[in-house]
Amino acid sequence: MKQERLIMDNLPELRDIHVPDGVSAFPPAYGWWVVLAGVVALFLLAELFLLLRRASKKLYARRLLQNITSSSPVNAAVQMSEILRRICVYKYPEAAALSGRAWLDFLNAHAGTALSGQAAELLINAPYVPADTESYRSADLEALRRFCHAWIGENL
Repeated sequence: MKQERLIMDNLPELRDIHVPDGVSAFPPAYGWWVVLAGVVALFLLAELFLLLRRASKKLYARRLLQNITSSSPVNAAVQMSEILRRICVYKYPEAAALSGRAWLDFLNAHAGTALSGQAAELLINAPYVPADTESYRSADLEALRRFCHAWIGENL
């Protein structure tokens, strides 16, 4: 009886068992923040690399265009056409084989402002006329140079 009494006296001191709360996935541990920051940094570095690569191609093509110093408008137009073709081999491979009016139409289709008049004729006919021809002026060459500069800026 003494033992029963002892058990009965201890019953009020017993409490229910409490299960701890589950472990939450958020906020993530510091290591996951470092991994996320690394992935974001790699993505930004890749985008920066691609941006600099595109800008360097554009600068290189414009520098080539600027360095064309020929006394003959025909020779200069041939060199400009070669620069545009090199860009097309890189970006528009289907256009590399175009010539004549189809070449001009392709360039105008991918340009903000179309090339026309004597400057367009200079671009079309330059590979086929003698270099010492007098039918083209330096103003035609400058119009062609401005068109090439704008075309490079829009397509590279």
